[in-house]
Amino acid sequence: MIATPFSIGLTGGIGSGKSLVADMFAALGASLIDTDRIAHQLTAPEGGAMPAIAEEFGPEYLSPSGALDRERMRAKVFSDPGAKRRLEAILHPLIRIETERAANEAQGLYRIFVVPLLVESGSWKARVSRVLVVDCPEALQIERVMARNGMLEPQVRAIMAAQASREQRLAAADDVIVNDADIAALTPQVERLHAQYAAAAKAA
Repeated sequence: MIATPFSIGLTGGIGSGKSLVADMFAALGASLIDTDRIAHQLTAPEGGAMPAIAEEFGPEYLSPSGALDRERMRAKVFSDPGAKRRLEAILHPLIRIETERAANEAQGLYRIFVVPLLVESGSWKARVSRVLVVDCPEALQIERVMARNGMLEPQVRAIMAAQASREQRLAAADDVIVNDADIAALTPQVERLHAQYAAAAKAA
């Protein structure tokens, strides 16, 4: 259990803009603990998860630099549920350790845990004070991911199908930020919630 007086669990589907929203909160004084960024650090060259991944899956799943070959691993775990479980068994304990370390070192007004699979995990909702969902129409998610990552629409839809549905995320939300326009539309939403969260953190 991550013990924090007041904390937010921020989530959203792929392409929803959750990282952008998280960075906007950080600019206002929140401490970010981003589990996706932690996972990327663990699977970078010389990352803490790489020796176990190389041993479990073989050197063909490493890039020439020694990082995880993300494209090859993504294809593997989408076609093989057993491989997905094996990868998670390596990564999840390490992510949890690094998440707790970062939370203990956080100095911001309050903590925001950015957790892409918060709803899917089944445990995060009980570990934070409030759940914040960044929401947008599914067609916009697809458009953004195709433009950002150069993926084809079926690839994006396959990733979305493996995540909680938009309806499931909204059902788990205490707060929602709608990201279907530009930053100018995001700013007042972020500022309003930041004021609420800062006040709640101070009271806690």
